[in-house]
Amino acid sequence: MVDPLISGLITKCIMMTIKMKKGSPHVDKIFKYVAIGAATYVLAIIALIVFNLGTGSAQVWQQEGISFLTGSDWNSVEGRESYGAAPYIMGTLVNAGIAMAIAIPLSFGIAMFLSELSPRLLRTPLAMVIELLAAVPSVVYGLWGLLVFRSYIKDWIEAPLHNVFGDNSIIFAGTPFGLDILTASIVLAIMIIPTIASISKEIMMAVPNSQREAAYMLGATKWEAFRLAVLPYSKSGLIGACILGLGRAVGETMAVTMLIGNATGAAAFPSSLFQPGQTLASIVANEFAEASQGGLHLAALVGIGLILFMMAFAINVVAHLLVAKVVKSHEGAVLA
Repeated sequence: MVDPLISGLITKCIMMTIKMKKGSPHVDKIFKYVAIGAATYVLAIIALIVFNLGTGSAQVWQQEGISFLTGSDWNSVEGRESYGAAPYIMGTLVNAGIAMAIAIPLSFGIAMFLSELSPRLLRTPLAMVIELLAAVPSVVYGLWGLLVFRSYIKDWIEAPLHNVFGDNSIIFAGTPFGLDILTASIVLAIMIIPTIASISKEIMMAVPNSQREAAYMLGATKWEAFRLAVLPYSKSGLIGACILGLGRAVGETMAVTMLIGNATGAAAFPSSLFQPGQTLASIVANEFAEASQGGLHLAALVGIGLILFMMAFAINVVAHLLVAKVVKSHEGAVLA
């Protein structure tokens, strides 16, 4: 027979479980309020950032107006102050665009090898190395690019291109020096490749094997199976991986600041790959310590931060729209 004490404890536990089940609506309400509070917290932080950036840059918007977005003059001398962010906006877009053009094909190739072709014994250590590269601080990439990689870029890429095309080509005009848009873009591409590749690999490996097996049963090669079965199934996730890489490329600061040459004003307009430039993040990093509190220079740098924030926000909105469109078209194709 069961000890009465043990029997009583078991009965008490059962009754408490029944009471918890009966009180589940209260638990659901608590969960609902906690979830709403977490979502509200995120929205409040975003609104607070926008408010602080807007109020902090109001002085420069009042003085410069729309010319702060379209102008190219950047003069912080007191009494003759004038600020225009157009060269830095273009520098950010060009730098990130070149980096993405280099990084996306390489990242997809790495992800395709790891998910479709790599032996099982090699896949895990190689994936760990890629994830380790994604965790390396940007300042380390910047130092490596400045002290080591810059000389190879100048001697093996920039000098031969300049000797072949010379100043006849706008893209390769100027004297190769190594601290320019091209070097910063290549190092930035190296930085974002691990991020895009690791995410893309996980997305491709999440595709059900039944998709691949169906393609192989129809006589498809490995490339045809990947193109017809894996790629359509993972297209939306791959776009999301690229957008994450683009977000890091747009906001990268230290490595770009150390390698891009840090030109200011109209000289920062990206007209050649061998030309020193500047990005929105690098101009803030370079001049924030020099800006006086409450002055127009500080307001201009805060305005640069607001532009960078809005650019990142626009990239994420466009990314969500693209992913939604791809998912919708893919579902329509499956139903058809």
